[in-house]
Amino acid sequence: MNLARLCRRLVTTLSLVLAASAPAQTPPHRVQIGDRFYCQDRQLGTWFYCERPKAEEPDKPAAPVPPAQTAAEKLDAITAELRELKARAILEPTPDNVTAYIRFQRAQLDRASLFGDVWQRALWQTPDLDYTLQRPVGTVAKQQWSDARKVERDEALDRLGARYGLFYFFAQSCGACRVMSPIVKAVADTHHLTVRAISTDGGPSETFPRYTVETNQRARMGLTAKVTPAVVLFDSATQTAIPIGYGIIAADELMERIFLLTQRKAGSDY
Repeated sequence: MNLARLCRRLVTTLSLVLAASAPAQTPPHRVQIGDRFYCQDRQLGTWFYCERPKAEEPDKPAAPVPPAQTAAEKLDAITAELRELKARAILEPTPDNVTAYIRFQRAQLDRASLFGDVWQRALWQTPDLDYTLQRPVGTVAKQQWSDARKVERDEALDRLGARYGLFYFFAQSCGACRVMSPIVKAVADTHHLTVRAISTDGGPSETFPRYTVETNQRARMGLTAKVTPAVVLFDSATQTAIPIGYGIIAADELMERIFLLTQRKAGSDY
């Protein structure tokens, strides 16, 4: 046996040994790049750099976490469910539907009662949030507040005469004017306010014998309403007219309106 034949036999033997230890089939994710004899016929794999490692896949982004439901959304969901149960109970009034609605409604009433109870407790313990300290609702506290308010109001009205006066528009044919005229006079006399009575139809007044017939006074003061009786407060300092009210107004209410319009800013009492 010559040397060439011996070499060929050794190569063949080595190939068979390596082929027996190699996988029977190249995995589909491998790409062969080596010689055909070694990589395909003999399937020597990584021994002859026949296989390229599979590229690593990038990490998939994590699924987004849904945002937590807000309190407003939860309340909207409760309201929607309550409406649905109510509609179902009305349209299909079976015992199950009606019972389901009553149970759910009762649960929400309990929730509302708990809220109201905690609300009241919070007001008791936080005086700056308790509106009843400014405007009492209890019998005893309300009476005390009313008495103090009346004293403050009367003192303020007693000082108004130096700056303010009253225009009183009436008509002889106006039944309400016969009721309102004595009220206006009583309030004016009590607090020393000057009253200028103006007859809108030219007729006299038993209460205000020294009246004036209207000659477009309301228009000059910027008053568009032609209703009688009408009480208008006139500010001599600013030359502005302040309508107090129309129709029959009780004396106490008339004084309260004058007090509020001259001594209080809007919203300060509430």
